[in-house]
Amino acid sequence: QVQLVESGGGLVQPGGSLKLACVASGNLFSVYGMAWYRQIPGKTRELVACNTGNALTNYADSVKGRFRIYRDNARNTLYLEMNNLKPEDTAVYFCNQKTDSTCRGEGSWGQGIQVTVSS
Repeated sequence: QVQLVESGGGLVQPGGSLKLACVASGNLFSVYGMAWYRQIPGKTRELVACNTGNALTNYADSVKGRFRIYRDNARNTLYLEMNNLKPEDTAVYFCNQKTDSTCRGEGSWGQGIQVTVSS
């Protein structure tokens, strides 16, 4: 079972930036699709961005042009660079490793990390 450990969350003012990181245990990190999701209390978890094993990316419409997902395969690390943050970006963010190279399916989850955008 892979372990995913997120870091980099916190409190930031509107318009600010944060960078989340997710370190994955195990081998073959480069093969798997990797994604970031977020969840607000009382709502379903939503996909923020995904990066396939072939380095293709897709983003939720609400974050396009502001967020960037990328990975460092040598360090088994997935990143989410978040710019021009808005209060509606406030959520718990989860790292997710898929079971194959695509962005489909469930897979494994990190414990989640809080991001709060507030003045």
